[in-house]
Formats: sequence, structure tokens, C-alpha cells
Amino acid sequence: MPEAATKDRKRRRSGGRAGNATRRGTAVIEQMPWRVPINTDRPTEPLTEEGVARVHDAAMRILEEIGIEFLNPEAVAILKDAGCEVRDENVRMGRDLVMEFVAKAPSQFTLTPRNPDRRITIGGGHIVFGNVSSPPNYWDMEIGKKVPGTREMCRNLLKLTQYFNCIHFAGGYPVEPVDLHASVRHLDVLYDKLTLTDKAMHAYSLGKERVEDVMEMVRIAGGLSHEEFEATPRMYTNINSTSPLKHDFPMMDGWMRCARRGQGLVVTPFTLAGAMAPVTMAGAVAQSLAEGLAAIVLAQALRPGAPVAIGTFTSNVDMKSGAPAFGTPEYMRATQMTGQMARFYGLPMRSSGVCAANVPDGQAMWETEHSLWAAIQSGTNMVYHAAGWLEGGLIASPEKFIMDCEVLQQLQRYLEPEICDVSDAGLALDTIAEVGPNGHFFGTQHTQDRYTTAFYQPFLSDWKNYEAWDAAGAVWTAERAHLIYKAIINDFEPPPLDDAIREELADFVARRKAEGGAPTDF
Repeated sequence: MPEAATKDRKRRRSGGRAGNATRRGTAVIEQMPWRVPINTDRPTEPLTEEGVARVHDAAMRILEEIGIEFLNPEAVAILKDAGCEVRDENVRMGRDLVMEFVAKAPSQFTLTPRNPDRRITIGGGHIVFGNVSSPPNYWDMEIGKKVPGTREMCRNLLKLTQYFNCIHFAGGYPVEPVDLHASVRHLDVLYDKLTLTDKAMHAYSLGKERVEDVMEMVRIAGGLSHEEFEATPRMYTNINSTSPLKHDFPMMDGWMRCARRGQGLVVTPFTLAGAMAPVTMAGAVAQSLAEGLAAIVLAQALRPGAPVAIGTFTSNVDMKSGAPAFGTPEYMRATQMTGQMARFYGLPMRSSGVCAANVPDGQAMWETEHSLWAAIQSGTNMVYHAAGWLEGGLIASPEKFIMDCEVLQQLQRYLEPEICDVSDAGLALDTIAEVGPNGHFFGTQHTQDRYTTAFYQPFLSDWKNYEAWDAAGAVWTAERAHLIYKAIINDFEPPPLDDAIREELADFVARRKAEGGAPTDF
């Protein structure tokens, strides 16, 4: 981990024990170092060339013939000036116009948080992972049941977000702290996020006050002038369309405010096949693309070159109950198809690490891993909810967070190019000849030089045989995760932050609270 903070406010480092906590002189876990993985695998592309053309044509026909409802008059006016056809709130846009504006968007961009060592790239072959965001409820093994989220629970999950090097950005609230009034909740949580973490920040696009407050707090935390803040993306927002075929007022308001100031923009239609989108996955993907591209056109009309990513949250419902299902075969294929289309449009892509399970059990892990593998196979660049998500996004769990980070580390190791090293040293022909048919490789110099780093070493998985595992207490995976969670929280030290900046943030929060914060009705 980086050393203690320097005096230069713009180069403050993560420091402390936040990224590699120690307990009584020994590490709580030995984790992989911070790095942004690059996915060099050839993506899975389920659509033929004709299939890509047909999905594109379907998305364009939705935009041309059916249109998207924009419930924000300012957005409608901007799109009309850009050349779209407007009928009240319904906006239709020709495919040539759509492709002209989408072409203005960069194929990748960076997000630079208050610690520039935590800068991340969105796009290209990069893939970054974020924490669970926005569940209203919380579950851990100590409580043993689903309960509403609190600020303390939120803070603890933020500490995990900072601690784990395989988590690259701090998404929305890792659990909704319902003990904080909605008018000031964003102020307290952003203060916690900016003081407990030094990773890229998210703002909820829920009206003027919340977005403007977050942008100002991120600017203050970075020690930036307004010009420096707007010169490169320092944070981002993610919006969901109101499927089918709508963009609501507050999300469009926040979207436009972030676009004008050059901050990161991610649009992720939440299209559940059979409910908010056609029951066929190709139809659901086409609708999702149309909804997302419409918002991207708006961003580019406001600020050509605005940094944008198109997201997918296309899954299916349980047709017996209507409940959302995640990590399904259909979800995986929809993600792969969307990745193929994102490359067609030259846009970075966001997907998610999600499941429908209610507790951190086997179902939770196989559904989440299906989601994460779909992210890798699709060429996703930004993975939301990669650690801690349960019950279709209604529960955040620290045990699940720890378990997911074990998987994320393994996936990051999978992406490391040295595994496929075909140099002379990698092929090891001399060592094979040295050992011959009757020896073993344990004692060779080739093995001795590499044995400590040759293979992934888990921090949570237990590789003992049954008898040894039983003699050690027969501790199941979620129980081991709970113990690690407690050890990390007990030993956590936040990353350094200049005292003057901390005081300025606290003063800003106090002033905005005195002014009433944000309205709770739109």
C-alpha cells in the first residue's frame, strides 16, 4: 500500500492500514495488490454479424417510430434543438442523428478520485469492480435476519470497500441508512465515503441539490478549483431509465448537471424481460439499447465528448411469481449481447455482479459468479454490485461482500497474462528435461524460484481435507467470512485526509443541513 500522505494535498495517498489492515502485527488477510485488471480475452459474441445488424435496426426503429418519453422539459427542449422530433414528452430521433451524436462520445475515460493513485479507466480492455449499492436492508450472521440499514452498517461496508484492493470504486450507498433523514442522508453518507475511502465516488441523480452537493464535496475533498474539477472526470453518476421507454425528471436533471461539468455518466436501463421489456431476450436488449442511447444523445448534445458508458441490467423475471431473477442463463446471454452492441457503438459498458439469493449460500455464489463471468465474457468495463449483493438488491451483507472478494481476486488472477507465459521460462523445457520421466518438480530451481507466486492463494477458501477441516472446528465459508469481516472492521484505519479539507467538508455538511438539505418530494 502507498505510504503516508505527503504535504501536497493533490497527492494524498491511501496510507494507514485501510488497504492492508494488520492485527497484532500480522495481516488480517494477505490480499492481492491494488491494480486495474485488463481483460485481453476474446469476448463471447452470441450474435452473428446479421444479428448485430438486426438488433441495431430494432433499437433504431424504437427511437424513430415509437420514441422515448422524457419527463423533463429542459431535456425535451435540448433534444428538439438538436434535431429530434418532439410530441409533448415523446422524443423521436432518426438513426443518422443518433449515430452522429453517439460518435462524439469517447471510447474510454478516466475517473480520478482524491487519491490519484486510485485513478481508474472506464473502457478499452479495463475492467473495474465496485461495491454493492442501494439495498434498503442489511443481513449479517450476528443479527441473523433482514433489518433496515443504518449509518453504522453503511460505514462498515464502506470500510470493506476501502480495504479490499479488488474493489476499485465506491458506488452508491452500500446500504441505505434509513436512520438518516432523506433530506440530509446524502450529505452524511458522502462525508463518510470521502473520509473513509479514497476511491472514485458516485452521485445519485435525484434532483438538483443531491447532485450539486456531491460534486461540491468531491471538489473540496480533492483540493480542487472549479476549473480543475471540470477539466477531467472526478466522479460519476449512474441513472436508470424508467422502463419501458421513459426517462424521469430528477434523473435527467442530475444527468444534465453532471454532463455540463464533464463528470462521468453511466446510463443503465433496468429491463426485466417479461415485465418491463419483451419476454424475448433480444427484444429486451434492443429496448434497453434504445433507452440508453437516447440519454447518451442528450449528454452529447449538451457537451460533445461527454464521458459516457452504456449499462445493462437486462434479466428476466420468475414467471411463476413475477420476482426478478439474476445470474440466470438469460441474464448471461443478455449481458454478452449488450457487450457486443456496446462495441458496435464504440461505448464503454457497465454490467453487474448480482443474484436473487437471500443469504450468502451456494445459490448466492453460483448466481453471482455467473453474473461476473458474463461481465468478463461480454467485455464489460465497469461492474456494479460486485461485492455484497443479496435478494435481488434488497439486502447488503458483509459476509457476502467478503465471499465475493475472494471470487473477484480469483477472477483478477485469471486475467493476469503471466499465467499464459509462453517464453522459454514459461515453457520450462530445460526443467522438463532435467526431471525426466522418473523425478518430480518440487525441488527444481525453476519451482523454487516461483513457488510463492506461481498459483493463486485464497484468503477465504479452505483447502484442508475433511478430517483437518473438521478437527479445526468445521467452520463453514460464511462463518469464516464473518470472522474476517469483524477483524477488518476492528482494525480499520481510514486513508489520510488533510485536516483543513476534513474541516471544510464538515462545515459544508453543517451549512447544507442548516439550509434544509434536499427536498424529499419531486
